[in-house]
Order: sequence, then C-alpha cells, then structure tokens
Amino acid sequence: MGGGGDKIQHVSILDAFSSVHRRVNLVGVALEFSVPKRSKGTDYFCSVRIVDRSHDTRGLSVLFFARSLELLPRVGTHGDIVIVYNVEIKVHSKEIFAQFNKKYSSFGLFEGRYGKSFTPYQIYSKFRVNGMDKSLISGLRKWLDDFPLDTTSRQSVQLKGIKLTDCFDLVCKIIHVCEVDKDERMLFVWDGTDAPLLPIETKLGNENEALAPLQLEDVPLPRDTLCTFPTVGTILPVRVDPEYVDLSTCTGGWVKFINMSFQVYKGRWYGFCKPFTRIHLVPNQDRHVQKLQSDYEERLSSKFDRMPSSSFPWPSPITDTEKTDVAFVTLFDIIAYSKVTAKFKCVARVVDAFPWNVEDFLSPSGVYRLRLTLEDPTGRLHAYVYSEDGEMFFNGYPLIHEMRRKQNMLLGIQENDNGDELEDAPRSPPWIELCIKSYYVDKSNPWRSRRYRIFGTRLNC
Repeated sequence: MGGGGDKIQHVSILDAFSSVHRRVNLVGVALEFSVPKRSKGTDYFCSVRIVDRSHDTRGLSVLFFARSLELLPRVGTHGDIVIVYNVEIKVHSKEIFAQFNKKYSSFGLFEGRYGKSFTPYQIYSKFRVNGMDKSLISGLRKWLDDFPLDTTSRQSVQLKGIKLTDCFDLVCKIIHVCEVDKDERMLFVWDGTDAPLLPIETKLGNENEALAPLQLEDVPLPRDTLCTFPTVGTILPVRVDPEYVDLSTCTGGWVKFINMSFQVYKGRWYGFCKPFTRIHLVPNQDRHVQKLQSDYEERLSSKFDRMPSSSFPWPSPITDTEKTDVAFVTLFDIIAYSKVTAKFKCVARVVDAFPWNVEDFLSPSGVYRLRLTLEDPTGRLHAYVYSEDGEMFFNGYPLIHEMRRKQNMLLGIQENDNGDELEDAPRSPPWIELCIKSYYVDKSNPWRSRRYRIFGTRLNC
C-alpha cells in the first residue's frame, strides 16, 4: 500500500491546496493533533495538522478514520514527521483538508528533529518507506532545526478574556476529567489567570439553597482530587459530550479548544463544547504555554498577586481586619489547606447570605448567627458569622434600617435615589478583606465536619 507512491504523486502542502478531489501523497511535520472522537457511525476519527517548508503557517489538516482507537495515528510529540499515502484532498465549508480512507490509504509516523532512523514507530496497513520518503524525511529534519514550532499560532484567549456567546480558541491545562453521566463528561481546565467578574443575577429575598451553589457539578469532587488542583487562577468546568474518547489520558497536559463557547450558570463561568468544537493537544514547549507558566510562577512569588485580578489596585475599604501583616490567600488555598484548623486572610466578595432578611440575623436570645457565601476567582465557600465575631463584624447591634444598609453595601444591592432596593437589578458585590478561620464540629470526623468562620473583621460602612 505504501507503494502507492508509484502511481500517486507526492505533492507539497502548498500544491495540495490546488489538488482538490485528487488523491495525493503527503509528507509533513505534525504541528497539531486532536483528541480522538467517536463518529456518528462505528468509526473513530482524529485530525493532524501538518506543515512543510512550502506552507509553514496554518498548514493542512489530515482527517483520519479507523475502526478502533489503536489504528488511529498516535503522534509521539509535536514536530514528528507524518507520511500519508493515497489521501483525497477535499473541501468543506471553504476549508481544504486531506481525508484518509481506512480502506486504501496508509500512513507512517517518524521521529522528528532529533530522529536518525528511517523506521516508522507506527504504521497503518502495508505502509513501507521508499527512497523518496527517506530524502523528504531528511530534508524536513534539517528544516526543523530553524523552524519554531508554534502550535497556537491562531489567536486564542486566556480565561481572563473570555466573553459570553462568542466562540473562542482557548489554550489551557486539563486538571481533571470526571463523568457526569453516560451522556456527558466534565473537564476542569486552568491557565493561571482569573476569569472576568460576573454580576449576580438573582432576585432579592430568594433563600433557595441553590441560589449560590458552591460547585456546578452535582456531586462534589473528593478532597484528595481537589488538593491536586492549582490554588491560584480560575478552574473552569467544561462540559463535553461522550464522543470525545480517551480524555483521561490528557489530564495534566495542555490543550487548545477551537471554537468553544462560554456560558454562565448561577453566577459561575463554564465552558461548553459545541458539535464543531475541536480539542487539540499542545506541547509544554509551546511559546504560549511557556508564557502562561512564567506568568503563573511570577504571580505565585508575589505577596499580593493571590488577590483577585479585578480587585486591583486594592479591595474596597469598607472592611478592616486585625491581621494586617499576613499575606493574602485564595479561597481555594483555604479549602485545600493541609490542616483542619488554621487562620487566613483573603480578598473575596459576598454573593449570598442566609438567612436573607436582616431581622433574622440574630437568634431569639440576641446572638448573631448567619452564613455568608464568599466567592473569588478560585471558588466559593460558606463562612459563618457567629456570636462575638458578628458583634465585631457589624460594629455592635445596629438598628434594622442601618443593618439593611450594611447588607446592601456588602451584597452589592443597588438602591434608588430614595434608598429603596432595586429588586430586579443585578448585584455587583465589592471585593473586601476578610479574616477566616477553619474549625471542625465532630472530633471523630474532623475533615468531613470542617467549617469556616469569619473573625477579626469589621464592616465600616
């Protein structure tokens, strides 16, 4: 089958674009390759984007089909060399690509820049190397010495730049993969940046427990899993359909989502893969990835860069805290901390209160007892305001109208010129400094009974 080169012409990638509806042989460098998907039939498919010296920017995508995952090309690394025989050049929606036919096409994969051998490490069908192939492989290896592999040349966004409704390309790391149900999987992805701040679209007085959920997934992830996540930067849940296979092998690796959309659910961002969304693997050596890693490491080294990006240059002055000389942490730092009991200082915003009515903040015996839901770009947690900590937080026992004004300021509730609440207006809570301590309520199971409480914090509004 490899001998198809005797009848089918080898063409450069540039010439392939003018060979629509013809069968050709191609030799190129693998610049990008996708995660395999299940077709609408019984096959599996993936794509590999290849370049050569004739077309070293976007290159040409080769679409592979096979009866099983094992028969699809498994490119060892970006920059390896791909030879395909007897593929047809096609066009769909004005995009030109090469299509591999499982019945009569064949391929061979070879080591790239640093390879010496002409023996392929994977072949399909009766592929064999001929003298012309060896010459082309040698030429590509030499060319690669001066060619920078830029797998993210197409413009992509960072999590800090995502927007609603628009489709974007996103380069990120897959932190975790879980199965929501048989028809859906959820990925957790990260790039070290903070997703944009969102207004809280909720109706006042709604005390539904699901008003501000702590997570989007139905079942919380185990603590052992959470503790493997980065604690700085947004972890974005991404819903994908089961057509994507073998995603668990991508965990810990960088990928590029092509044409992914972003949506909001109960004030939280999540990504959504549409039928035309593609997922391509990206190497650690990619320049865009290295820049993201460098920015993240620089952020970790700063005393203040764990603060939410949107809180700069400084959070709202409506709170004071006792711990003035302590470095800030993220809410996820608190959640993933290795000890059950500890004290922290953070910058967060209050997205929910329970109970909602200020008349219910005190127990019948006059003791403060309420729960605030805190949020920052890394997550949410419930923090209780209780007893003497509540007395300090609210600066004593204000009158009801004063307490309501404090609540409105804390929760970002808009008021009209008369001081009345605007019930249908979105809320935009301010970023505030808070001291939080963790504790447990059951000695026999401290981790499961772990709670959080606000202390050493005073509301000045």
